[in-house]
Amino acid sequence: MNKLLNPLSLFALLVMVFAFSLNVNAQEKKSDNSDVVFTVVENEAEFPGGIEAMNRFMAENIKYPTLAKQKNIEGKVIISFIVEKNGTLSDIRTIKDIGEGCGDEGVRIVKLMPKWKPAKQKGQPVRQQFLLPISFVLTNK
Repeated sequence: MNKLLNPLSLFALLVMVFAFSLNVNAQEKKSDNSDVVFTVVENEAEFPGGIEAMNRFMAENIKYPTLAKQKNIEGKVIISFIVEKNGTLSDIRTIKDIGEGCGDEGVRIVKLMPKWKPAKQKGQPVRQQFLLPISFVLTNK
């Protein structure tokens, strides 16, 4: 059993080292490209005024879709977008939808947002993908 475990452990270690070296090389090559979209950065992109300001903005501007209200649809949609180097938002799309217009409303609300504070990597503004969960909850059932 011990002889079988050692070659297996060695193989697993080699696979992990090889995979890590491929990942490091890929990151280095991408860093030369100014169009790279980061998912993890040193300084995250931020809605102007922070999370509380974004929550206020959402509460003031969101409209519960009529059909979703009529059908008592509740749940969470997830909207994906890219915060560009200049703070504008692009590639806005629904990743998870609960139907009856809720995903479309999520996209609409993100399109209304002002410019964000862009993400930074090594002190330089970079593009960052952002996932925004939006909860649709009926208050009067």
